[in-house]
Amino acid sequence: MRQPFQVLVIPFRHTSTGFEFAVLKRKDENYWQFVAGGGENLETIIEAARRETQEEIGITGELLKLDSMSNIPKNCFAESESWDKNIDKIPEHCFAIDATNLEITLSLEHTQIKWVSYEEACNLLKWDSNRKALHELNNKLKNNKKIQ
Repeated sequence: MRQPFQVLVIPFRHTSTGFEFAVLKRKDENYWQFVAGGGENLETIIEAARRETQEEIGITGELLKLDSMSNIPKNCFAESESWDKNIDKIPEHCFAIDATNLEITLSLEHTQIKWVSYEEACNLLKWDSNRKALHELNNKLKNNKKIQ
């Protein structure tokens, strides 16, 4: 059973010209996003983020917690009918993963992956919550700020 929370994971890598971010094109909806999904059964938030990262891009590693949070309307999820009737929005918890020197394997959930600059990612991404988390990550990376 899907739990009433969402996770978002931004893969990034350091290159000789700066940082790049991996955006994924969804197969069913034909839009660009980062790794995303929800908790299953009794998973914790971090367990869901790790599982989604492994399932969608085939990598594991340390997940870096971002401060960014968004709330997504309950009716955006087919599973919402099984959730408490008092829930109106669900939280989206954001993470990043350093994929420098890691080989990504795309799941069947997506048709394409692109490594792009911050600016290009902002232009490609469908969801404001993805851009908000990317903005935080990009600023921290550019300014050498610690990410938890």
